[in-house]
Amino acid sequence: MKIAILGAKTIGPTLGRSWARAGHSLMFGVRNLNNPEAQALAQELNATLGVTGAAIDFGDVAVFAIPGAAMDETIQAHALALNGKVVIDAANRMGGGPQNSAAAFAAHAPGAHVFRAFNSLGWENFENPRFGETQADLFYCGPGGPSQSTVEQLIREVGLRPVRVGDLGQVQLVDAVGALWRALAHGQSWGRQLAFKVLTR
Repeated sequence: MKIAILGAKTIGPTLGRSWARAGHSLMFGVRNLNNPEAQALAQELNATLGVTGAAIDFGDVAVFAIPGAAMDETIQAHALALNGKVVIDAANRMGGGPQNSAAAFAAHAPGAHVFRAFNSLGWENFENPRFGETQADLFYCGPGGPSQSTVEQLIREVGLRPVRVGDLGQVQLVDAVGALWRALAHGQSWGRQLAFKVLTR
């Protein structure tokens, strides 16, 4: 699978390492192709670097792991290229208002298959998703069908168990899980090595 990862700071590289080990082809979308850290990351993962538009064109899947403040501009600038793509919104808009970009995708790229995932846990839990013998869960939402299977595969390859809570209409619920994580990890000082598990009988 060809995966475009927009952003090369923390979340993107952490996910990319798992997907590179799984055998996927990666291109990181970055603003500065000459950035030494981005170049080192590409070499480490046998990935390529490209500007945002080139990365989106490359990928069957486009993962948005950029600062939340840059989401609107990026979505609008590349709206046509996103149509038909599986899109994972992992970016959090902090500072008030919706943390997700579901409305922007709906307005500008209605043909994209948009999922909300990888936004509700700290990156450390993507690097190491096991707690003893227990595998952490990842709550996500988005459409059904083949694109759902693709996203669940990518979640499993990171080492998490995918838990779909519904279509994109449930995006606020997924964001609420992220708010709970921050309340416990930071507000209650439990630390960032913290994840969730659904138990059923």
